[in-house]
Amino acid sequence: MNTLQRIGKFAGDTFALWVLVAAGLAIWIPENFTWLGNYITPLLGIVMFGMGMTIKLNDFKLILQQPKGVAIGVVSQFVVMPTLAFILAKAFALPPEVAVGVILVGCCPGGTSSNVMTFLAKGNTALSVTITSITTLLAPIMTPALIYLLASEWLPVSFSAMFMSVVQVVLVPIILGIVAQFVFKPVVDKGVAILPTVSVIAIVLIVAAVVSGSRDRILETGLTIFAVVILHNGLGYLFGYLIGKLFKLNYEDKKAVSIEVGMQNSGLGANLAMAHFDPVAAVPSAIFSFWHNISGPILATYWSSRASRKNKNEEQPEIPEVVEA
Repeated sequence: MNTLQRIGKFAGDTFALWVLVAAGLAIWIPENFTWLGNYITPLLGIVMFGMGMTIKLNDFKLILQQPKGVAIGVVSQFVVMPTLAFILAKAFALPPEVAVGVILVGCCPGGTSSNVMTFLAKGNTALSVTITSITTLLAPIMTPALIYLLASEWLPVSFSAMFMSVVQVVLVPIILGIVAQFVFKPVVDKGVAILPTVSVIAIVLIVAAVVSGSRDRILETGLTIFAVVILHNGLGYLFGYLIGKLFKLNYEDKKAVSIEVGMQNSGLGANLAMAHFDPVAAVPSAIFSFWHNISGPILATYWSSRASRKNKNEEQPEIPEVVEA
């Protein structure tokens, strides 16, 4: 493992810590971070460009090889989390800006960290990568449409404006990243190792920008939002797994769908909130970014340990039965 890979692994392993530090500093001295609010869109664009640099044609072959698992994962992503967000916003009687913020993060595609968590959980990583790629490419249509459908009850929503935002910060950078793979292949192959570090830095800065811009509202409603985010994330894992079980997916596929559904592209949620609503609407996305990088590793560790015990038991040689004379 070279130096860049080691740095990337360290950044990924300690992601939640850096998000927590950034959020804490942004609450303590918000004036030092509010200027970052002007850079949320380019920061997210960098993350999406990096994702485009890692997308391969092989990621889509699974559509033909395992169409059932892919279809279940993609549909679940755009049904489970938006529906849960709407129900939680109603159940907790959230203020309009916060309710829209919860729905925003619920309507986003899966986050790339779900692929890492699926790998650590010893799930079907190829399925996770395929679902993430497809839901991200569908996001320009699905995310604005779902937000318009579910959030218009609280605040006015412009489908066309959101569509253009998602195209600019998701689709265009991903396409540029894919093009870069072919045009600058040697450079891209060497640079891929540093992408995890770049993504961590970008998301941490986005969280700092969101928290500093909404500090007072976070202090007023932070506990409620945190409770909603924990429920949203946890129920996403649960329903993702149960849906996989309902459709009789194998164990590795169920783990992939569960993690894929539960973990969101919260950076996109924060960007849309800052661009189209009150800055406080970005707070659920910021908290989600922190929390799912704690819950994801916990769930992955649990599933990984179960898989290790199962493999160990399967490898244990049978003890021959002793027949007494």
